Formats: sequence, C-alpha cells, structure tokens
Amino acid sequence: MNNVKVFGLMALMTALLAMAGGALGGRSGMVVALVLAGGMNFFMYWGSASMVLRMYGARLVERADAPELYDTVDALRLRAGLPMPRLAIAPHDQPNAFATGRNPEHGVVCVTEGLLHLVSREELEGVIAHELAHIKNRDMLLQTVTATLAGAISSLGQMAMWSSLFGGGDDEEGSPAGGIVMMILAPIAAGVIQMAISRQREFKADQVGAEICGRPLALAGALRKLDEHARRIPMHVAPAAAPLAQVNPLAGVGGGVARLFSTHPPTEDRVARLEALARAA
Repeated sequence: MNNVKVFGLMALMTALLAMAGGALGGRSGMVVALVLAGGMNFFMYWGSASMVLRMYGARLVERADAPELYDTVDALRLRAGLPMPRLAIAPHDQPNAFATGRNPEHGVVCVTEGLLHLVSREELEGVIAHELAHIKNRDMLLQTVTATLAGAISSLGQMAMWSSLFGGGDDEEGSPAGGIVMMILAPIAAGVIQMAISRQREFKADQVGAEICGRPLALAGALRKLDEHARRIPMHVAPAAAPLAQVNPLAGVGGGVARLFSTHPPTEDRVARLEALARAA
C-alpha cells in the first residue's frame, strides 16, 4: 500500500509538471526546466554521500574505531541482504542517524555520538535497521527523482515570473491566466507532494527496518527517545541535510497545515504503526 501511495503521488507530481509546463512556458519551457533541475539534482545524487557527511561534520570509521557499532551493522546488513556500508559518526549530542549513498554498493550509515550514549543495544539495532531499509529501498534515488520534478515545477514558476517582469511571455503555447495561477500554486503543490512522498518513505523504512531487526518495539522505543531529545538538544546542521535524519533534528512536527510541509511523519504515528506490527507478529 505504501508503494501504491508513492506511485500515485509521483504520477500526480508528473501531471502537475505537465500542467505547469503548458500554462507557464509551453512544452519547450517544461523541457528546459526539467533538464536544468535534473542536471542539478543528479549531480547531488552522485556526490551525495561526501556532501552530506560534510554537512553533519561526520567522520568515517573502521571496525577498530567502533567495533560494537561495526558488528551490529554487519549482522543487520547480512539479514537485509546488503553489502557492508561505510560507517560514520557525527559529533553531535543529539541522538540521531541517517543513511546516504547513491546505491547499496555505495551506502553510508551515520550515527551521532549522542545516539551511541543514549539507546540500548536493541534500540540501536532498530535505528540501524531503519537506515539500512532506506538503502535497501533505494530511497536516495527516489528522493532525487521527486526533487527533480519539484525543482522543474519551481523553475517554471521562476521563469514565468522573470518573463513577465521583462515583457516576455508571448509563447502561444502558454495561457496567461493559467500561468498566473500556476506560478503561485504549482511550486506550493509540488512541495506538498514531495513532502508527502518523504513521509511515506519514512513509514516504509520503519516497516522494513522492523522486519530486518525483528524488533518493532525496539525501534518504536528508539524513535520516542530520538524525538524527545531532538526537541531538547539542538543540532547545528544545514536545513538541506535535515530530512535525511531518522527524526527531524531541527524542529518537532507541528499540527494542521504544518504537517503538509513536514519531511517526517509525527513520531506518535510511526510508533503506533510499529506497535501494530508487533501485535500482528
């Protein structure tokens, strides 16, 4: 069901791109925007691991540096059927973790120092399994595709704005009235869809992670701790890197409209689903 929802959201974003292209710049404008956004995002995709590690100030470690962490990851990645990812530790007191890398063969799992000091062994396994699930599900590739579509839609709006300021916009393919509406609403709608896809992938990583470690309640307990400490212990990290973390390291999820623009589902919803998995098992 999660995959069906994501497929539907991707189809909706693709349709939105086609509508925005027709209203703002015609077919040619849509192609230009898509190529520009695609080039930028796929450059980020190929260099994602090193850039994200720099954003978090993380360092790569070997087994000699963190034998317990290394052995935990090694055991779980075997259960998941994955190659051994590179490991990194970020010097932050806030407990958190993330995964990056363009594919399973180039995967990286990073944990913060605060995580290693806070959670139990079983909870650490749950956190690591969640991140391995992101690698197994190739969520970095999916995020790149959705960012490309959303970026193309936003670029179309910017192109239309500058065109109107400098007296352009005579493209017969575009509709002036529709262009004004799409200029304002299309980027907002694309952002909402992109965030919805991100939230669905977090739910999916929770589910697959629980299957990998075999302890849904351990992951649920870890999520409670991570969420609680994220609200109390600040983390100085670039906002662009924050969505990769297991819980949002910059702010708690608000209610109402704020949830539409959140990259992470509310922790209580994630915990409830994990508890339901445990009951079903």
